[in-house]
Amino acid sequence: MSNFDHLELDGHALRLFLAVLEEGSVTAAAERLGVTQSAVSHNLTKLRRIMRDPLFTKSGRGIVATAHAQNLAEQARFLLDQMQAFASGADFNPHDARMSLTIAANDLQRDLLLPSLFTSLERQLADTRMTVVPSLLPGPALLRENRCDLLISPRPPEGVDIVQKRLLTDHYMVFYDPGMRDTPASSDAYLSARHITVRYGNNRTLEFDDMLENQGIIRNIVLRVPNFTAIAEFLRGSQMIATLPSLLQQHALRDFARAPMPLDTLAPGTIDLPIFMCWHQRYQHDPSHRWLRDQLEDVVAAKLRTPSNQPLSQQTS
Repeated sequence: MSNFDHLELDGHALRLFLAVLEEGSVTAAAERLGVTQSAVSHNLTKLRRIMRDPLFTKSGRGIVATAHAQNLAEQARFLLDQMQAFASGADFNPHDARMSLTIAANDLQRDLLLPSLFTSLERQLADTRMTVVPSLLPGPALLRENRCDLLISPRPPEGVDIVQKRLLTDHYMVFYDPGMRDTPASSDAYLSARHITVRYGNNRTLEFDDMLENQGIIRNIVLRVPNFTAIAEFLRGSQMIATLPSLLQQHALRDFARAPMPLDTLAPGTIDLPIFMCWHQRYQHDPSHRWLRDQLEDVVAAKLRTPSNQPLSQQTS
């Protein structure tokens, strides 16, 4: 007979179990949850004794879930959802609250919004713990499987259980070093310039770049880097130009000049870049999650009041 019974189960253990299952690694699960590997191992040992199953077995350099563990995953998510609903009262008082959350965002949204959001949360909450993970090309499993509490992305995942709200609409502009070159004011000057752009580590290109190529607009792209934050050091002291979201002027490209796209053939709205926040419907009416979403919208509103971003527009749909 097991030394433990079902009453020994708790939300922390279930959350840890799901993190190990989804990451396929004790180390990665510990990093994701902000705990030590020994804490993960200790809780796994406890769960194995309760479940009377090894739960995970070694596979190469990682681990894989047993069939029993796979079957338990949905039940664990359901139990965590029920615990969340049980703990959610009608009101939420941030001054007494402790919040541990995970937000998925790529570098554009991360660097623009999350430092200000974290500062705001720390100022108002009794205790704040935030983990930021890359969203890459986000799928609904990020939210369905509780890998993150909130997703910020121009590409909201589809799903009847996924809720989305447009935070703002940015637009693409041309960035360049004004000490090295003039503004590319004509389409000829733009197309003949040497360009730098982003290609993510998973070989995914910017939608804007794909759109130009699909329209037969060929540019001389001489350099591709894996994220927006890498652009600045290559652009500085160079005659290259980069066509990127204008929001980057608030952080990564604050030292560079920017100019409108000089291509008159582009259809209206072509250079727009909407940015959404997304969450799972289980949190739709949760008071603490609603409060969190309100804080993010306040951060966005403050960013939009910055004079350099007057062309940006906030959305409510």
